[in-house]
Amino acid sequence: MPAQPSTSAPGRSDVPADAPMLARPLAQTSLLDAVRDLRRDVEATSFPLEIPGVGAARASRARLVDQLDEHLVPRLTELSAPAVVVVAGSTGAGKSTLVNSLVGREVTAAGVLRPTTREPVLVHHPLDTDLLSHHPVLDEVRAVAADTVPRGIAILDAPDLDSVLDSNRDTAHRLLEAADLWLFVTTAARYGDALPWRVLEAAVERSTSVAMVLNRVPPASLPTIRGDLLDRLRTHGLAGSPLFVIPDVGPHSGPLSGAVVAPVLRWLTMLAGPDRARTVVARTLRGALGALRPWVDELAEAVQEQADAAQHVAQVLDAATAAPRDAAVETIRAGAVADGAVRARWAELAAQRAPFARLVGRSGRVRGTARTGRGRGTAVAPLLTDLTTSTTAVLTAVGQRGDEALRAALTGPGAPAGASSVLERWPDGDASRVSAAERAARAWVGEGSRAARATLAGGGADARRRAQVAKAVGEDALAALALAAASGVDEAAEAARTLLGGAGDDLVATLRDDLERRARAQVDLERTIAGRALDDPDLAADASSRLRLRLAVLKGLT
Repeated sequence: MPAQPSTSAPGRSDVPADAPMLARPLAQTSLLDAVRDLRRDVEATSFPLEIPGVGAARASRARLVDQLDEHLVPRLTELSAPAVVVVAGSTGAGKSTLVNSLVGREVTAAGVLRPTTREPVLVHHPLDTDLLSHHPVLDEVRAVAADTVPRGIAILDAPDLDSVLDSNRDTAHRLLEAADLWLFVTTAARYGDALPWRVLEAAVERSTSVAMVLNRVPPASLPTIRGDLLDRLRTHGLAGSPLFVIPDVGPHSGPLSGAVVAPVLRWLTMLAGPDRARTVVARTLRGALGALRPWVDELAEAVQEQADAAQHVAQVLDAATAAPRDAAVETIRAGAVADGAVRARWAELAAQRAPFARLVGRSGRVRGTARTGRGRGTAVAPLLTDLTTSTTAVLTAVGQRGDEALRAALTGPGAPAGASSVLERWPDGDASRVSAAERAARAWVGEGSRAARATLAGGGADARRRAQVAKAVGEDALAALALAAASGVDEAAEAARTLLGGAGDDLVATLRDDLERRARAQVDLERTIAGRALDDPDLAADASSRLRLRLAVLKGLT
């Protein structure tokens, strides 16, 4: 049996000299608060985008939450609680038999049926019940009080690490997070399995206290197997870990004899001493806190990678907006708004004896009176309705094409990392598109009235001409005429020029420019809608700063 560390003065309230972060109550409280804050922020961290490495990041986050929930938070909350010794190993290693043998009676099922340990069992001294009462591990185990367990430790029989049941494997790995000490049980036939060594490597990374039990060893093979196992322990950074050997006792049922497990029991009894247990707890706690730093830093890097990917997607979407914006302007200039009902309505209004027929006489004078102007204003109401309806339809189509172009930029082999996730999160913009198009169309038609009023109110050398137009045509009719011209009705544009000369051309150009601006804005709306898929705090440029802040606080306290 390995040499044991010397004991110091007893006293359960004493704090080991090598655990400075536990030495001052105020520092302890601050550290607990910092760990709780870290746990809250780690759990709140998500990885919305499917980018390379995201699976590992999510798994790492889940393991970190388990480590905080199962070990660090409860341990910092109750430093005097018994040291939790998790007995773990592969299928058929004899964990349950070992636990029953150490306790001296059957407290956990053991047998040949696999998996044996379906319900984890935590065995502790009756006087430690209160100290364990708030430990979260009790939510997942069956607690058994036994006065044969040394006070100051609690022995947890965990499911198999390689269980055929996914739930058992998950529970086993999660319970290992609660351990102050890992007691790994393996056999002469299974000690070379890869899985236990991967788990032990994780223990080394966190400076968790580890001991190993080599079970069912044939006496003839003991020197060879023991030597090989010691070499493996040294290779994996576990050279100082206790190693216990239990010989193969042949077929049997029930617990092993006391003599067979006596070395392990003596070691656990010594470990349960106040100073020894505190030292083990402090060492594992120190290691776990130290392991948080690179762990949290790694998670922060993963969060930053998400933010960088989101920024790249945003840049791709920005670039993809240019083409549909240009196409939207071309659509307006090509007269798409005028096609169909607007042209037909203009033809009616410009037909012989219709309101817009022969607006200017041979003398160049505007034809009509104030009464004629009021009649023309009333007559253009259907044209304004047609202009509103057609503009709404065109702007809606412009937005739809913008949406398609943006989605296309995130599709195919050249799509940026995370594009598929953005497409999945892409909000339905149909209602917003139609609503925005209708508002823009009504606003544009309203702009026609404002622009016509401003044109008619203008002074200068042609003030008299403007007054004639105001009287004989009227503000509403002039607005409808200019809007029709801006939409693409060439005859209406010619009529505006005939009525007002250069001022008529300027009026039409102003309204056409305004319509083009609204068409570009419709495409910009689609970009805004697409951006909502990236509207996530965990995709913000400074998303990783939250975890880095927690890390800085933790470093200052440890």
